[in-house]
Amino acid sequence: MAKIQSAEPNIADLANGWLKSYKLDYKLEQESLNTEIDTALNDYYSKNGGVGGNRPDAKLLLQDKNLNNYPILIEYKGYKDRLVKLNADGKVANRNAKNQPDFKNINSYAVNGAVHYANALLHYTGYTEIIAIGMTGFKNATGDIEYEIGVYYVSKSNFGIGQKIDDYTDFSFLKKENFDKFIEKVKNLQLSQEEIEKLKEQREQEINASLVKLNNDIYQNEKGLGESDRVYLVAASIIATLGVPNRVAPLEKSELKSLTEDGNRDGDIILRKIRAFLNEKNLPQEKRDLIIRTLQNTLTTDNINKVENGESQLKRVFTKIVDDLGIYYKIGLTTDFTGKLFNEMYSWLGFSQDKLNDVVLTPAYVATLLVKLARVNKDSYVWDFATGSAGLLVAAMNEMLIDAKNKIKSPDELALKSAEIKANQLLGLEILSSVYMLAILNMILMGDGSSNILNKDSLKDFNGNYGFGKTNEKFPADAFVLNPPYSAQGNGMIFVEKALSMMDKGYAAIIIQNSAGSGKAVEYNKKILKHSTLLASIKMPIDLFVGKSSVQTNIYVFRVGEAHQKDDIVKFIDFSNDGYTRTNRRKSNNNLKDTDHAKERYQEVIDLVRFGKSKLNIFTEEEYYEGNIDPQNGADWNQSAPIDTKPTLEDFKKTVSDYLAWEVSNLLKNQNMEDDRLGK
Repeated sequence: MAKIQSAEPNIADLANGWLKSYKLDYKLEQESLNTEIDTALNDYYSKNGGVGGNRPDAKLLLQDKNLNNYPILIEYKGYKDRLVKLNADGKVANRNAKNQPDFKNINSYAVNGAVHYANALLHYTGYTEIIAIGMTGFKNATGDIEYEIGVYYVSKSNFGIGQKIDDYTDFSFLKKENFDKFIEKVKNLQLSQEEIEKLKEQREQEINASLVKLNNDIYQNEKGLGESDRVYLVAASIIATLGVPNRVAPLEKSELKSLTEDGNRDGDIILRKIRAFLNEKNLPQEKRDLIIRTLQNTLTTDNINKVENGESQLKRVFTKIVDDLGIYYKIGLTTDFTGKLFNEMYSWLGFSQDKLNDVVLTPAYVATLLVKLARVNKDSYVWDFATGSAGLLVAAMNEMLIDAKNKIKSPDELALKSAEIKANQLLGLEILSSVYMLAILNMILMGDGSSNILNKDSLKDFNGNYGFGKTNEKFPADAFVLNPPYSAQGNGMIFVEKALSMMDKGYAAIIIQNSAGSGKAVEYNKKILKHSTLLASIKMPIDLFVGKSSVQTNIYVFRVGEAHQKDDIVKFIDFSNDGYTRTNRRKSNNNLKDTDHAKERYQEVIDLVRFGKSKLNIFTEEEYYEGNIDPQNGADWNQSAPIDTKPTLEDFKKTVSDYLAWEVSNLLKNQNMEDDRLGK
């Protein structure tokens, strides 16, 4: 049987003819569109999995009425049924079941190829909205061309997955007079919350694999880099390639020339880009200087800038970081994404197991729970005395910004409030310099609330004042969130006592090893209760921190500024079943599954702490108990609902019934034995 001949030349002629008739400045496969796009296509892995060589059949750059530029990437195929390959969820199937690139689909289907090109731009350029077009067709029995077109929106907001825009029979939506209306349709595309969660889950799986690969590459192939150096290089590379729209261009790999000339070494170039980025962020000068000093020690060392075979070690590492991670921090990260990044980075730092448990990251959904229990809103002033990678502060910032958006209707006023939240209403302290750098990076990635992240010992070097700018002013904290190092005194309650003693009012929510509430922190607990009221004690799942030592934790919630009285009601909640099933992520595609109304359970905990027993719905009375503690005890914070041992009338009747049945059974047994003896 003769092989079917591809109709791709015919399809290309037809489509390119449309573009020409619309008087659009389109470029063909071998032609240059602009340097940034050309470089991105060349740097991204190819449709076959090799290095570079991505060449869309046609490409153009169009501008809407708001002067926003949209790259248009077009891929042609010449066979029937080769327009698009979708997965079971109806999404462009560019990844297989193992979450690896599906090169067969990318190479064989027009839309899949165009979406692949669009992801190259998301990864390596400042463009965050791209139109991916696929077109395929064939010659029918009469020799006429039959074709179909797929038009997809690939963006930061849809995580690069692509969304179908509409059905089209030609490219006239690209005409100048039609393009603004087309873009309006694009802007109205929405993803459901369920779709967003699935895409988040997918990206989490991808970033885990990428980080492991990156770590292995650097560890095995790049000698002479200490643990902290690796962390600083990741932080520096990400900051240098973020860019600020229309102000600071992201650093391109091609800009690192591996020169030996003083001032123009690769490390010098990266530092200049970081300085430009930080200057645009309006951070306090002291903060900028501190970040530069921290990164400079690694970036300017002779060994990392030494040129061998025409390339410095710094350029090699920078290239690996951008290639492996670029797309994740450029498409809009959530705390889940950054959590993955920082969890992996912590493993790079070579902590002992005890120390590693001390810096364990709070899962994003638990961070949000703590923030809500501390009643954080747009006007809160939130601090954290052992901030780690700043996950709790990121969660607080998100909650504050959401509240502001819901309550402030003036765009100008909202912008001012958002800036105020980021600049002045968050404060974190982290003593470990390498972890501190991760906190800075996290806050920059998540919205730049990094102004008051301090590299200080909160127990020894902190007096309660702002760290930068308003250094003579007290930080007016009214919300405290904390996941302390459990090896500290009182399992970490020493941090809680100091923070709450420095507050005049507000609320606090901490997650801590539960032995802190049953005897390991008596001294600190008694001090806390002299100025703060324990509102709730929440027993958390034993496997909450997957992959770490199993430690039973509790969340303690306080109202600050009011001494605890012996008759104050404390809400004891057994949250051992939080609705999630967890597995070790290294052995599973998804280590966190909602198997029993998890989201509803988390909301009910918040409502129970705030409003009491009237909010009982999913939880049982065995899981929710209102009781008292002795302010002079300090070891009675972990209570459960008492078991009623008083027998009821029914218990009595059952006991009598059981006894009579036993007596009758014995009588019958004795009668049978007597009959046997007598030979009956």
